[in-house]
Amino acid sequence: MPSEPSTSGIVTDENSGERHIPESVRADGTTRKAIKIRPGYRPPEDVELYKNRTAESFRNRGKGGGVPGAEGLRDAKPAQHAAESAASSKNAKRREARRKAKSAAGASADGEDKNTEDAATPAPVDPAVEREKKARNLRKKLKQARDLKSKKEGGEALLPEQIAKVIKINELVRELEALGFDVDDEEPKPPAATKEG
Repeated sequence: MPSEPSTSGIVTDENSGERHIPESVRADGTTRKAIKIRPGYRPPEDVELYKNRTAESFRNRGKGGGVPGAEGLRDAKPAQHAAESAASSKNAKRREARRKAKSAAGASADGEDKNTEDAATPAPVDPAVEREKKARNLRKKLKQARDLKSKKEGGEALLPEQIAKVIKINELVRELEALGFDVDDEEPKPPAATKEG
């Protein structure tokens, strides 16, 4: 009884141990005779190729889509998962805390959790305090612009940005007066003194 044919078509007779390529029919209808194979001969088609794993991985480096050499690590990952690093577990806890705080802020619209609500929404701002803050900022800019103007009048050369500040002096004065503040005083003007329109 013949065995399964090899890649080159050689069949081994299990009773006698002889190897041969059985006869076959060509495309034109003629018969090809059976060919005996001498003992010990292995045709190149049947020789198993030596596979160098390093060379193989180098050839397939772009096809895997991952980090080179990571194929072996995939199997070891479940065992490594148990021993997480301290930093990664700490980061996971932080992410979880942020997630809880965000969901609590959404759920505590009625004011149950004051700490997360304060962090999520800013406190209401007093308009008078905002006006004073803006006026203070404008006074500071005005003082700088006037100092630069005196330097320019003293003959000192100014940079283009500094010249632009000097040009804005009138604009700053108008903004201060629009807020109800006097240019020289720290106190706001009385509401009756402010101009409308």
